[in-house]
Amino acid sequence: MSSQTHHQRLQTGLAATLLRSFATWFFASLLLLYVLYSSNLILPPPSCPLPSSVIAADAKTDSPTNYSTNYPTDQQQETGPITIPQKSQRYDTELKHIVFCIAASSSLWDHRKEYLKLWWRPKETRGVVWLDQKVRQRRNEALPEIRISGNTARFKYTNQQGQRSALRISRVVSETLRLKMKDVRWFVMGDDDDTVFMVENLVRVLSKYDHTQLYYVGSSSESHIQNIFFSYGMAFGGGGFAISYPLAKELEKMQDRCIQRYPGLYGSDDRIQACMVELGVPLTKEPGFHQYDVYGNLLGLLGAHPVTPLVSLHHLDVVDPVFPRMSRVQALQHLIGSTKDDSASMMQQSICYDKQRQWSISVSWGYVVQIIRGVMSPRELEMPTRTFLNWYKKADFTAYAFNTRPVTRHPCQKPFVFHIKSYQYNQGKKQIVGVYVRDRHDPHPFCRWQMNSPEKIDSVVVVKRPDSQRWNKDRKSNQN
Repeated sequence: MSSQTHHQRLQTGLAATLLRSFATWFFASLLLLYVLYSSNLILPPPSCPLPSSVIAADAKTDSPTNYSTNYPTDQQQETGPITIPQKSQRYDTELKHIVFCIAASSSLWDHRKEYLKLWWRPKETRGVVWLDQKVRQRRNEALPEIRISGNTARFKYTNQQGQRSALRISRVVSETLRLKMKDVRWFVMGDDDDTVFMVENLVRVLSKYDHTQLYYVGSSSESHIQNIFFSYGMAFGGGGFAISYPLAKELEKMQDRCIQRYPGLYGSDDRIQACMVELGVPLTKEPGFHQYDVYGNLLGLLGAHPVTPLVSLHHLDVVDPVFPRMSRVQALQHLIGSTKDDSASMMQQSICYDKQRQWSISVSWGYVVQIIRGVMSPRELEMPTRTFLNWYKKADFTAYAFNTRPVTRHPCQKPFVFHIKSYQYNQGKKQIVGVYVRDRHDPHPFCRWQMNSPEKIDSVVVVKRPDSQRWNKDRKSNQN
């Protein structure tokens, strides 16, 4: 019995020794292969030479920063470094090439036409307001032509929560196309008359795209829930969207048949998006189109606007006036006037610091300056503060389609807010001088921090040179 046990132990020990030897040989082989691979002895070097240098624009300055690699080639030594061009390809689109298709309601027209007057430019802008029935018109009002939409009784509509007017509104682009206006490159639709367009910025955005191709340009909602209910691939009509002329022609050919296939959809914009899917044209997103599916104060959103031209504002009857103690129309008139000499920079955020006083300063140009005690990182300051409520009021911060940060509860970190009061263009120095005045009706709680306080400051002066070419720089340069 003991001899058999001894024999089994010898076999077990021999197996263990063989296993250890195999494992050692296996890992040694892997190590050798890794060394050979790293030394490029197995695979040849890449056939495409890497650039010797790339020029990239600094995100915070106008001066370029040089980044070099370690792979120079003979050809590159002869021709010099490869650089990214400072200007991107743009098309000579002008305001005269854009036709606005505004869907409106006769019951709200007398009130909401005041928003339209803020941005409409007689003899410059072109377009049509499509109403459900005739309204009284005054002579010499600075408004576009008014037409009555075609009858939609033959179309099915089965959505229990929506309104049949969605059918009429969804067809305004096709109806405008049938007017056969000349020299049209883009149709811009606003499916409600409480939308304000910043026309210069709209031209800047559309100039990036080839109008001879099929383009559907717009943006989604600020509400994640809205985007789930409708689609992240849908341009929300309140914020407006643009359709290139060739795409409008294709849409007009099939739209009436298309919308018959979707009687259960809620609105006009989801019907248009359904037809776009059938045409095989995806949404090209431009975040400057703002649906603003929110309630309350827009300070958090407009004070940290994304790095893109501000193109439109919507739901102006729902949100608070953009400036306190003004009517909604007065506040928007003040905003547009404050930025008329440099509309490209409207709402663009700049972040700086007062090192001596330990303050963080955020400037939303043409709108507001905020001074905060303490040093906050740019990553925090560029994130919108939740001064607003979600379209679904019971939803929490996770229901937004973008990152936000809470309104601070610390009494010492409440921002001191200075709204723009006056502005002037200095022709000699070619500078815009803006004066931002503190809102004294906004009380500040007592702060125990032993540091300088901005409470003694009444106004802030911001000096800036106009930069009409701000958005003409190459995107690749701006991203590096």
